[in-house]
Amino acid sequence: MRRALVTGGNRGIGAAIAEGLAAAGLEVIVGARVLAEGAAVARRIGGRAVALDLEDPESLTRAVAEIGDLDVLVNNAGVLGAGPVLGEGALFETSMAVMVAGPHALMRAFVPGMEARGYGRVVNVSSGWGSFDDGLEGPGAYGVAKAALNALTLAASRDTRGDVKINAMCPGWVRTRMGGAGADLTPEEGAETGIWLATLPADGPMGGFFRQRERIAW
Repeated sequence: MRRALVTGGNRGIGAAIAEGLAAAGLEVIVGARVLAEGAAVARRIGGRAVALDLEDPESLTRAVAEIGDLDVLVNNAGVLGAGPVLGEGALFETSMAVMVAGPHALMRAFVPGMEARGYGRVVNVSSGWGSFDDGLEGPGAYGVAKAALNALTLAASRDTRGDVKINAMCPGWVRTRMGGAGADLTPEEGAETGIWLATLPADGPMGGFFRQRERIAW
């Protein structure tokens, strides 16, 4: 059975991706800052939870050691601010830690093992707000961090060997705590592209940015 980690899997899009991967037959590990919240989702889907705070290097190290080998990594955890980028201090640092440095550290930890075993899937949950083609319209640090996550996705995809695929996705405007009640999509609809990318066949796409399974511009 393939093993997947979904960061920020305790609610919203992350929980929907975790549930979808479990339904597809994967062993799912739900990463969450608050272990009890992750454990509640894990119990529901028949998986397990791990305490994972992407701002805390020690938490990352402990989680990696606890998880062991991994076949699928979904970097979903995110934070959203609303201020201008030059007005954000601690929030900018938090955004970069959670949405860039954390995914980079997890990829460094798990991708070599994927390469050695000849299989791996990495899905970076990004946003159209981090797209230069869309004008980089995300608020403050959020848009900058998602643009950096896109760049990390493309650069890392060029470095991998074997059947290891690294892609990014935009879930669209989703009814979550971050997206708000007026959003267009349910968490399950927003998660669908992530589940697809996490379970791609060997001839699936690599190093792309997708929304609703369609490639979009960086």
